[in-house]
Amino acid sequence: MPRNTANMKIGDRVVVYNNAGHPRLDGVPTYAEALNGVGFTGHRWISAADRLKDLPQDWYPAIMQKKQVEMLHQQAPLVLFDVDSTLIHEEVIELLAAHAGKEREVAEVTERAMRGEIDFAESLHYRVATLEGLPVEVLDEVAAAATIHEGAYELVQAVHRTGGYVYAVSGGFTHALEPLATQLGLDGFAANTLETADNKLTGKVTGQVIDRAAKASMLRRWSADHNVPLEATVAVGDGANDLDMLELAGYGVGFCPKPIVREHADLIVEVPTHDVLRAVLGL
Repeated sequence: MPRNTANMKIGDRVVVYNNAGHPRLDGVPTYAEALNGVGFTGHRWISAADRLKDLPQDWYPAIMQKKQVEMLHQQAPLVLFDVDSTLIHEEVIELLAAHAGKEREVAEVTERAMRGEIDFAESLHYRVATLEGLPVEVLDEVAAAATIHEGAYELVQAVHRTGGYVYAVSGGFTHALEPLATQLGLDGFAANTLETADNKLTGKVTGQVIDRAAKASMLRRWSADHNVPLEATVAVGDGANDLDMLELAGYGVGFCPKPIVREHADLIVEVPTHDVLRAVLGL
C-alpha cells in the first residue's frame, strides 16, 4: 500500500485514517470531512486537484476509484465477509483445538494455509482430524467465545439502509457462524459442517469444503440472486483462502491481511475496525 495519496485522481474518494484518539492530520483539504468511528480517526473527501504526499507515520490512505464510487452511487452494494480473523477476532478451529490440547499444532497449520503455503482443503481435513472425540457441547462454548470486530454491526446496518446485502462465507464452521449471523443480521452465510456421531465430533467435515474457489462461487451466486452486478460487490478477507473472491469482487478489501493478500487487494485496512470500510464506502 502506498505511503501517500499522490496517485489519486479527480473524482476518487479518499480516506486517510489512524487509530482512535490520534491527533488530527494537518494538510488535508479544507472541505475534507472529519471522521470519528469505532477504533479509528480520519478524514474523507472526494478528490479535486488536491494531493497529500508523505503521510506521517501510522497514517494510512484508502482510495476508491471514481468508477467504483459512481457504481456504488447507482447500485447498493453486496458485501461478503470472510469470518475468522476478519469478521471475528478468533480462528474458530484454534478455539476448538484448544479443547483437544492441540492448539499450537493447529495454529501453525492454519497460519501456513492463510499464507498460501499449503492447500486449504488438505489443511482443513488435517486440523479437523485433531478434534475427533470432542463432545458436541464444545461447539456451543466456542461459538459463545467468538468476538466480533469493532464496526461490523454498524457496517451491516449502514449497508442495509442503502438497500444492500451482507453475507459471510467461512472456511470455519456453521455452528460458530450461525449465531453470529443472527446477531449481526446478515442476509445469509456458508461454512463447513463438522460431522458428529454419538454426541461427539468424528474428526471429519460433511458436504462441500468451503475453500477459495467455493467462496468465489458463493459471491457469484448471491450477487446473481439479488441482481447485483459483480462490479458492485465488495469482498473482505485476510488470508490466501480469500484471494479468489477478492479478485472476483468489484472491490477487494484486505483486512489486516497476510502478505499474499496485500498483493491483490484494492484496499488494505490496517486498523482492525470495519468502520474504515464503512467510511470508504461513503456510508
